[in-house]
Amino acid sequence: QVHLVESGGGLVQPGGSLRLSCAASGSIFGNNVMGWYRQAPGEQRNLVASIGSLGGTNYADSVKGRFTISRDNSKNTVHLQMNSLKPEDTAVYYCRYSGPIYRPDYWGQGTQVTVSS
Repeated sequence: QVHLVESGGGLVQPGGSLRLSCAASGSIFGNNVMGWYRQAPGEQRNLVASIGSLGGTNYADSVKGRFTISRDNSKNTVHLQMNSLKPEDTAVYYCRYSGPIYRPDYWGQGTQVTVSS
């Protein structure tokens, strides 16, 4: 059982920045992948960025160069620094924990990010 608590979402103007945080607690397996996904109305939930236990990262093409994912393994926390935000970044952002394949993935509650002037 893994519990994810997200923070940092909100309303921001185009070109602005937000920093999302996700803290994981519970039965955390050391070798895990944590990531951020987003889902806009009428769209599928898509990967934004992910990061492995050793720091390897993966980004969606649409956010490369603008977003940075990082993690603090001692705190089981993952962050998403979002810069140069665009209206198309508006979505509900979800934190995900992925451990061994024989265990289920866990998702945060989702946090709304709205980019609008």
